[in-house]
Amino acid sequence: MRLIEQIREMQSWSERERCAGKRLVLVPTMGSLHEGHLSLVREGRKRGDLLVVSLFVNPKQFAPDEDYKNYPRDLERDRNLLEKEEVDILFHPSVEEVYPEAHQAHVEVEKLGQFLCGAFRPGHFRGVATVVAKLFNIVRPHVALFGLKDYQQFRIIRRMVEDLNLDIEIVGQPIVREKDGLAMSSRNAYLGEQERQAALCLYRSLRKAESLVHNGERESGRILSAVRGEVEKEALARLEYASLCDPSTLEELKGIRDKALLALAVWIGKARLIDNTILKA
Repeated sequence: MRLIEQIREMQSWSERERCAGKRLVLVPTMGSLHEGHLSLVREGRKRGDLLVVSLFVNPKQFAPDEDYKNYPRDLERDRNLLEKEEVDILFHPSVEEVYPEAHQAHVEVEKLGQFLCGAFRPGHFRGVATVVAKLFNIVRPHVALFGLKDYQQFRIIRRMVEDLNLDIEIVGQPIVREKDGLAMSSRNAYLGEQERQAALCLYRSLRKAESLVHNGERESGRILSAVRGEVEKEALARLEYASLCDPSTLEELKGIRDKALLALAVWIGKARLIDNTILKA
């Protein structure tokens, strides 16, 4: 596996390989890799000739009071994991490389960024869209893979690609969970032993909603009330939001006719955890 840290070098490599007829695949990450990331890497290997994994903790998607400085980082561990997966390129630029002092341009997907996490993290998805657009222009992949745990991010990136006529296939991959149901996340590293157990309330609340819908419930108010109740049983949990919304537009639904996205954000100690499921009528 080759490590590239400079944008010009990454662009030159991509241009050369594209001219040679190779199909390039990109898996963007912020590092602190877990099995969820590696599932994207393995799927990416199947979808092209050459696989690039980017590792960049993007300051533009963190608010001043968020955990940018403390976000878990372990380059050597991540590098070893990617070596074992036979990744071709690890692209690991510095912040100064990605955002030089004169940087002013940003990308924003306006409406989709207003809902769910966007309502509580102003500017977050502008930072996400900006860095992903830059990565697409630098790596020039034919395919890019994203995990569906960050469902809103996936929808925003797909909308950006469609709206800007970028010739990139955006692939969403299912949530990868621990054996007890907790969605894998780099921020799980923040959890102490008791907090780790408390975090299972997210999964239990999703399963509660799935059971209600399976048994015929369709009214969003009753479903969300049950979800909130399940989270509130856990003393260490603080619900930020629970939303039942259209999977494409992310607009709130009054009930389920066909299918709906149930999305959650819950604070467990200093860890802000998100999870979701698609409910089908």
